[in-house]
Amino acid sequence: MKTVRLILGDQLNQNHSWFNEVNDNIIYLMAEMRQETDYVKHHIQKVIAFFLAMRNFKDELSAKGHQFIYFSLTDANNPQQLEEIIIKTIKESNAKKFEYQLPDEYRLDEQLNNICKSLPIATSYADTEHFYTTRFELRDFFKGKKQMIMESFYRMMRKKHDILINNDQPEGGKWNYDQSNRNKWKGQPSIPHEKDFKRNVEEIIEELSKAKVKTFGNVDPTAFSWPVTKVDALSTLTYFCDQFLPHFGDYQDAMHEDQKFLFHSRLSFAMNSKILSPKEVITQVTAHYHKNKDVIHISQVEGFIRQILGWREYMRGIYWKEMPRYKGLNVLENKNKLPHFFWTGKTNMNCLKHAIGQSLDHSYAHHIQRLMIIGNFALLTQMDPDEVDQWYLGVYIDAIEWVEITNTRGMSQFADGGIVATKPYVSSANYINKMSNYCSKCSYNHTKKLGDKACPFNSLYWNFLADKKAHFKNNQRMKMMLSLLDKMDGSVLADIQLKANDLMKNLDAL
Repeated sequence: MKTVRLILGDQLNQNHSWFNEVNDNIIYLMAEMRQETDYVKHHIQKVIAFFLAMRNFKDELSAKGHQFIYFSLTDANNPQQLEEIIIKTIKESNAKKFEYQLPDEYRLDEQLNNICKSLPIATSYADTEHFYTTRFELRDFFKGKKQMIMESFYRMMRKKHDILINNDQPEGGKWNYDQSNRNKWKGQPSIPHEKDFKRNVEEIIEELSKAKVKTFGNVDPTAFSWPVTKVDALSTLTYFCDQFLPHFGDYQDAMHEDQKFLFHSRLSFAMNSKILSPKEVITQVTAHYHKNKDVIHISQVEGFIRQILGWREYMRGIYWKEMPRYKGLNVLENKNKLPHFFWTGKTNMNCLKHAIGQSLDHSYAHHIQRLMIIGNFALLTQMDPDEVDQWYLGVYIDAIEWVEITNTRGMSQFADGGIVATKPYVSSANYINKMSNYCSKCSYNHTKKLGDKACPFNSLYWNFLADKKAHFKNNQRMKMMLSLLDKMDGSVLADIQLKANDLMKNLDAL
């Protein structure tokens, strides 16, 4: 029986059981679609990376004997919409069955459900065989509990999958070494150069231009550096273990204007496109640690594994538990628009200039830049979470809605009212100065709340607490800061709020 199997652009798992054997009656369908390039405006490097990875995936599996129908973006016969592509392929191949892997985005899940209902042939779906958890495992784990604390989920995952566990206890004696992961990088230890592939992507840029796909951000057409093949992703993983893992945990929250990657792995695109599985990554990282305990402390590897086994799986579980309502949550009722410098990086605020500029240049910023610089600023200036979501989903090479929206609308913007985070992640300039060297070369003074040269983060921070006080009055983790707010001189607070509101009316002047 002739069967068409759909593979989406973030389902590039060569180890999937679908490919265990070659079957001449199975046709794999892949497509570059305007549906996907246009549903949000993407960074040009993100579009390039997905198309390159998809094409390579098709080429490698075709070389093993698997049959593919592949619609490239500029194919004259490409319908550009998923439903039309599926119908066209089924008709022309005379297929009697259609199969797909479960999507990780709600909109695609709904779309494929509806498409299958209308098809005149048999349909079925398979798991992507990528994650540690099933789609609703987190929902079932937290059933009946008042809060969905990531730490309890993370400990369950460590035990269930026997990762850094000895006799049912955490290796090293502690479950979480987060307190050891907050060092400021001051120039030492030295940071090796990142793994760089320097691909020429002029041809695909020309294709995007010919198709008039609207993108933003920058790209070096002769030196595209992201791993988009299985071989390159595995070599990046090995390079991370050898070069960066010994210091990863210590400096995972650090920021520096001269170091865009620091000790980070740059594996998130390969993982979120499923070129690499979390099991592959964790297995290699833990094996490397166990062979090199003389030079790698448990805090380095635990900090890395927590991001994958903890946050990554947790965020996916939250997504499927809470969608579709999650996408509309805005409990703080924030409505302001993104300033123009989110698209240019041109601002006198040094931290934002570097974090946003780096995002535009490389389609990348690490989690603290995303959370405590860009996200912090967006929340303090009370930006509409819809606008924030679209920017984050578009700008980052690893951004797919299941992981983006929970981190942005939840962790960063507190628009979900505390489903993900137990408090809003906001700070004044003090935190930024503590974790980076951004403040030392900024035109604003990080110690001042008022005056022309006062760092905007300071007045915006206290204004946010005052504006949103009613939302947090019963939040125990906000008790200390609200107490300090209450003790502030009324006239001083009034001046701070006047300044903050003036800033919010003139964000592009910053």
